[in-house]
Amino acid sequence: MGLLDSVIGGLMGGSGGGASPIGGILMNMLGGGNQAGGQGMGGMAGGQGMAGGIGGLLSSFQQAGLGHIAESWIGNGANQSVSPGQLQSVFGQDQVQSMASQAGMQPSDFLSQLSQHLPNAVHGMTPNGQIPDEGTVSV
Repeated sequence: MGLLDSVIGGLMGGSGGGASPIGGILMNMLGGGNQAGGQGMGGMAGGQGMAGGIGGLLSSFQQAGLGHIAESWIGNGANQSVSPGQLQSVFGQDQVQSMASQAGMQPSDFLSQLSQHLPNAVHGMTPNGQIPDEGTVSV
């Protein structure tokens, strides 16, 4: 079991993140968008996809003016919370609708759950405040 699978599985209360709809989206998002059927997270704010995994996510937050929130998840200090509305501004309506659809959820429910799980998932993937190299994230 890779680091990503372990982190997402632990957050979702199971052995693997793919078993949960939100876990599958987190796996795509943090793993660079090439897991779970090969569908990437294209269409992000500013036209940025999720090919960069955590780095791409951080870039999307920075472009939305919310980089300080995502950076708190990477650092060793306390994780700042993120609201569903802030996530909406980071990802945009089309991407939220797409991810919610993939998870089989209503967009509002999806954003609510993502706001709860994303900070801890990123924090778990960045031990010692370091973003893992793209090639070292395994599922």
